[in-house]
Formats: sequence, structure tokens, C-alpha cells
Amino acid sequence: MKKSISIQLFLFTTILLFFYNCADNLNPKHDKIINFNTKAKALVSKMTLEEKVSQMSHESPAIERLGIPEYNWWNECLHGVGRAGRATVFPQAIGLAATFDRDQMSKISTIISDEARAKHHEFASRGKRGIYQGLTYWTPNINIFRDPRWGRGMETYGEDPYLAGELAVRFIKGLQGDDPNYFKLVATAKHFAVHSGPEVDRHRFNATPSPQDFLNTYSPHFEKVVKKAGVYSIMCAYNSYNGEPCCGNKSLSSLLRDDWGFDGYIVSDCWAVRDFYDKGTHEITANKKEASALAVKAGTDLNCGNSYPALVQAVKDGLITESELDISLVRLFVARLRLGLFAPEGDVTYEKIPYDVVDSEKHRLAALETARKSMVLLKNENNTLPLNKNSIKKIAVIGSNANDLEVLLGNYNGYPTNPITPLEGLKRKLPNAEVSYAVGSKLAEGLPVFEAMPASVLFTDSSLKVSGLKGEYFDNIKCKGKPKHTRIDKTIDFTWRTTPPFKDMSYDAYAVRWTGVLSVNKTGNYALGGEAFSAMKLFLDGKPLITYHNNHHPKKVYKYVTLEAGKKYTIRFECVQDNTEHSIMRLLWESPKDNLAKEAFAISKDADAIVLCMGISPLLEGEEMKVKVDGFSGGDRVHTKLPKTQTELIKKIQKLGKPTILVLLNGSALSINWENDNIPAIIEAWYPGQAGGTAIADVIFGDYNPAGRLPVTFYKDIKDIPAFSDYKMQGKTYRYFKGEPLYEFGFGLSFTTFNYQNLKMPETINSGENFTLSVDVENTGNFDGEEVIQIYVHHLNADKLNPHKTLAGFKRTFFKAGEKKEVRFTIDKEQLTSVNKDGKKVILPGEYLISVGSSQYSLEKQKKGSIISKNLIIN
Repeated sequence: MKKSISIQLFLFTTILLFFYNCADNLNPKHDKIINFNTKAKALVSKMTLEEKVSQMSHESPAIERLGIPEYNWWNECLHGVGRAGRATVFPQAIGLAATFDRDQMSKISTIISDEARAKHHEFASRGKRGIYQGLTYWTPNINIFRDPRWGRGMETYGEDPYLAGELAVRFIKGLQGDDPNYFKLVATAKHFAVHSGPEVDRHRFNATPSPQDFLNTYSPHFEKVVKKAGVYSIMCAYNSYNGEPCCGNKSLSSLLRDDWGFDGYIVSDCWAVRDFYDKGTHEITANKKEASALAVKAGTDLNCGNSYPALVQAVKDGLITESELDISLVRLFVARLRLGLFAPEGDVTYEKIPYDVVDSEKHRLAALETARKSMVLLKNENNTLPLNKNSIKKIAVIGSNANDLEVLLGNYNGYPTNPITPLEGLKRKLPNAEVSYAVGSKLAEGLPVFEAMPASVLFTDSSLKVSGLKGEYFDNIKCKGKPKHTRIDKTIDFTWRTTPPFKDMSYDAYAVRWTGVLSVNKTGNYALGGEAFSAMKLFLDGKPLITYHNNHHPKKVYKYVTLEAGKKYTIRFECVQDNTEHSIMRLLWESPKDNLAKEAFAISKDADAIVLCMGISPLLEGEEMKVKVDGFSGGDRVHTKLPKTQTELIKKIQKLGKPTILVLLNGSALSINWENDNIPAIIEAWYPGQAGGTAIADVIFGDYNPAGRLPVTFYKDIKDIPAFSDYKMQGKTYRYFKGEPLYEFGFGLSFTTFNYQNLKMPETINSGENFTLSVDVENTGNFDGEEVIQIYVHHLNADKLNPHKTLAGFKRTFFKAGEKKEVRFTIDKEQLTSVNKDGKKVILPGEYLISVGSSQYSLEKQKKGSIISKNLIIN
């Protein structure tokens, strides 16, 4: 009897195992994830405490006995693979938002992830596993650009959570790929939560938004990328949220994991855990071990920084248990396993992406297409644009932004092979015309107009007989020993991409020391500086003038000094190339110039047209910067006007009465009130990426019909909105602003016109329902072109804590001249919600206005046919 029962049990178990295996075979993704978790747990169980802790910092060393290679978690790809050398560079994120194009975001992010994979495997094949060489990317930045003064707003998708969420979902999916088993990359949505400046206070301020502001503005796009994009990493912000630092805030991690179903890992912003104990920051713990234990207990799995090594002592002191560390470690190793970092060769299809895709011709064309799509035509009085190529014999191009690589690339950028500035783009567009260029003015008072220090002031020795500096090239990063090569370099203005200056030197680990004499023929105030990967030093008369280590992120660094005519100054300039494939070594200066405006005026007098390339620069706006320029503070802006140096020049040029086009290159909104009243044509070009100059020329001469839209409000005056540090949304962004903007969110002109008719939608719906609508759109002009059709929900009875209108849908659609199309939308019920006094999302019954058109609703636009609207009753 017992034998019979045993046989039956064996057969029953066999059948169960058979069906279990069959089920796994039917769902290979589920099978792989189970294996990933199991393997991660098995790996972690074999580690010592010290080994476990070593894997929880962004620089994770190898554990050779377990077959775990070194890994660095820090990578960037905001608008192209960043800081890792050669890459295709698309428009800065704010420019991507201006495309209002989901499909383009998918295309861009697929290209970026192709290049990232190819670069990673190339690095790994050389045994390189350092910073900016891995597969975990700290992108995208989806914070809300709630105030135009924020210097990092250019990294975001603008001021609207719906637009930001829709674009981020496509971007993240493109980065992470569609393989059922493996991630292509891991994307990171940052910075969670309620983070958007001021930069100077980011390590200590406490955000305490109302439930209405948190649920309406600060969180919905984060929820969307968790639920709809499956983002696998979240970066917590520097600031506090409701009294607790975001990276030590259990309520935020609980919201992510328990409420939204996030199953990835959380990484701290860089050195954010240090803010728990550093003086002048949050100061909530006494030391590293307390801070680190608090962060891990709150759900921050990975530390960018150097705090987590203290977890070893924290465990020994009973502040946290080893099993609590294991939770984070399993999450981190599941990520590495799902990236295929431990997979057998050939198991991950992404390994096959060839390196020659990087900045390939196909990708360059996509960068051009995207730059074109990002252009926003703000004004075109009397059809000033497009200009006729055949009628332009002389054109004047004016402004320091006309020929500056920095304003093409923005920040968190890579380095393209063939970037095209606006000046170069116009020269190529007009090969038979005279294209003259003048800087005209400084971008802002106190910011140098840089150029390479010329050979005319550099000499090998005090005899001043031989021009240039003696260059000593070392096959190490310390300038130690005998140089491998020595030569005289007339100027130091080098960009070496995949090879060093000499083939018998290591391509990624060398240093150069230039020495000689500097002598000028004019006494005055000079800006002396440079730019380099990965570090540089500049000495004048033996004294250090500049010492800069940039962590593979080159930046122009300078100091003003007074130089006397005829005096001989010894100069030494040292640059280091350390573990990157792209090298910049530039010795720069600004010499005293009194005739910038005269030069611009001279080339403008006889010109058939004038192109003014004005705006801002990543040297002025950005992340926690040491900027000493009027109108800018710590990377943020004090006001939204153009710098005075530019407005004075524009007014002088405008008096000539020539056809004048103002091209703005900037990452944030500008209050160009006078320019809007007096300049006939204005283009917003953002920081447009490697093909920006070509795209600008294409728009000016009508080879492309612009259709970009503003992802932010351009206010007339910064005084029109509340203080920068005020995180209440009332009075800020188009959703709450009740004043008259200079240019509204969603605004953008075209060379053609569009008419909207026959809006079909229900008159009433029940609360909690989605609804569909359709509208006929006709291109009534003479140009082919795209139209960005926008749907807005107007909450006619909204209280002051809820938005009075909100974007609820958008589509970018191409129309031939005279073509009519029916365009259909499904409006998600989420876009109809309000937040009640109890902090709950609800859909209030009552009357709503639904408008469809080329921008936001107004009666004037409705009369012109570019807007159409109907009322909707919600029961």
C-alpha cells in the first residue's frame, strides 16, 4: 500500500514539474527574471560583508573569486551618449521637448542606446570598465521646469507633466530596449522628488508641496514612467521632502515600490548622502555610518559618492543588519544580470551592434532631422522668412553664439565628429554669397569671448625669436620621466578623438606639458584659461593660476589678469588625458577689444540681410556653477532678460533697417519684449546639437518649414511670477499663470496656415471614463509642413490649488499644401482629474471646455480657425 502511494506521489510530482516547465517555456521573460533573482541571491550569499558593501557604491570593484568584474554605474546620455568621447549629439532636452513628437523620441533614444551599447562593448574589449563606460545611465531628467530661472531646466522636458511624461516614456523605452530577457541599457528617471532649484540651495532646502501640487505637478510623470515605461532606476534628489532628505525618505520609496509597483533600484544623486552630515547641508546625522544606514533603510540601494563604505562599521555597530543590505544588493545584481553583464557570449543580441554606428551618417541625419523639428518660429512679420537664397549676395552673421561649439552641445553632452555652427551652416547654404562674421559684443559682461591663444604672443624662450610653446608629450598621466616626444606647437587648440598625437603612445592615458614665454603688445585686462580632459594646470611666472580636475567633463576655466605690454611672462600649461577616448587640450584667452560693435556695424551696413545669433550659454546656466556674471547666480538666472551687452548691440543693428533675423540659442525662456516689438523674424533654436547650424539655415531659407512648439512659458517679466524659491505652483507655468505671457506654452508659428473644423466629441460622459474626439485639420497655405495639434482641458470651476487648464493630448502630423486629414485622439481620464482637500485625485462633475488647435485657446484664435472648442459635461 505504501509503495503504491509512493508511486502515485512520484507521478503526481513529475506531472506538476512538467507543467511548471511548460509554463516557463511559454513565458521566457518570467523564466529569466526568476533565474536573475535566484542567481543574484546566490551571488550575494557568497559575499563577505566587506564585499557586499563594496558593490553598493557607484565605483564597484571586481570580486575575482566570484567572477564579478569591476563596474562603474555612472553614465550619462541626456541627448546623446555623454562624456564618453565621440557620439551623435541631438538637441538639448528642452529642444527635444519642443519637437512635441513621441515617435521622434523613440527614434532618438534607440540611436542613443545603439551607440551606448557599441561603445560599452568596445571599452570592455579593451578591459576598460570605468566612469562613462558602463550600461546604467542616469538619464532622463524629468523634473518640472517650474521657474525659468533654474539653470538645469534645459535638461528637462519643460513645464508640463503630461508632455514630460509622454516624451519620457518613449525615451526610456528606447533606452531600455524591447528584448524579452535583457535590458539594452538601464534608464534612470531623476531627480525624485520636487526638485528644480535654486542650485545654491539644493543641498539643504526642504520642499513641502501641497498635496494638490504634488499630485498635479510634481509626481504624475514619475508615476507614468514607472507604470508605462518600466523604468528600472530612480535617482533620489539632494533636497529634503517634507522634512526628510529625499535619499533617506521612506515615504518616497514606499510611494515608488508599494503604490506604483517600481521593482528596480534607487540611486542617490552624487554625494547626496554626504548632505545628511556635512555642515551647512541637511545635517540630520552625525557621521557617514549613520547617514549610510539611514539611506539604505529608506530604500536607497546605490550610493553615488563615498559614504557607503561606512556601512561595514554601521553593521558592526548595529545600525543596520547585513540582511537589510542584501535587499539592496539583490536589486543591484538583478540589474547587472538583466544587462547581460554575466551572460554567455552571444546570448545578448545587443552585443552585435557594431562600433561604426557611432556618429554614423544615418545618425547624423537623425540629429539634423531632430534639430529641424526643435526649431520654434516665434515671429515672422510680413513673411520676412523664408529668405530667398538667390537674392542674397551679402549676409552679416553677428553674435558670439554664431560660432561657438558650446552652445550647440549644451551640457551632459558627447562630442560629434562634424558639428555645424550657425555660421558654418549659413556659409554652406550660401556658397556663392559673401558671408561676413563679427562677434559684435560679449555674450554677457564678465564672460570672456574665448579664442585660442595665438602664436603671435607665445614664444619658446625669452629671446622671443621662435613662436609657439615647447610641447612635451608623456606616456603617463603625471608628466613624469623623459617625454616620449617633444615638439613646438604654435597654438594649443587640439581635439584628438580616438588616437593620441603620436601612434606609439597610449590613446587614453597620457599628459602634455607646454612651456615658454607669453608676451603681449598691449597693456590690459586679459582672461587666461583653458579646457581639457581630464585635468589641467596653468602657471604664470611659476605661480598656479588655474588647477582644475573635471572628472572627464571638460569646461572652460579662466581667470582675469593684468598683463603689461612688452613684459615677458613664463607660462606652463599641463593637460591630462585619463581613461577617455576623446581628448580636448586648449589654451584659451580673451584679449582686450574695444571695437566689437564697430566690426558688427561695418559688416551690416552693406548686407542684404542680418542674422543675429544671441541668447545664453552653458557657461552661464547649468548645474551648481561658480559664475560671476551680472544676471546669473550659481548656474541659475537672476532675471529672464537678454544680457545688456546683447540688447545694446541689437538696438544699434536694428536702426539700419535691414531684413533682420534674431536666432536665440539658449536653454530657458527669455523676456525679449523689445525684440518682439522691433525685430521682424525670431527663431528659438535652443542648444540644437551637432546639426544645429544646418537646421537654422534650413529654416531661414525655407528648406524646412518649422513646427516646433514652446515647452515652457516665456513671461514678459520675471516679476510676473512668484519667487524662485517658492515651490507653490500658483502663478507659475501656463497651468496656473493668469497673466499675459510674451509667448505661451505650446506656441509656435509655421510658414503655412492650418484650419480646424468639424470637432466631434461626446457632449456628456460619466466620471472615470476616457473619451475620444476627432477633428478635421486642413493645410490652407502654400507650404508643405507639420502641425502640432494640441488638446487642452479647461477646468472651468477649478479652485486656485488645481490647474485651470492642462494639456491632454498632442500629435505632430505632416500635411501637404491643401491637404485635409481627420485626426483622432483618446483623452485619458487622468487628464480630467483634480485633487480635493483630502489630497485625493477625483474627477469633479460639471462643465469643462475642450479646445483643439495649434496652441492654447483664445477667442481670437477661434475666430481665425486655428482653434476650435466644445463644452463637455461630466456626470
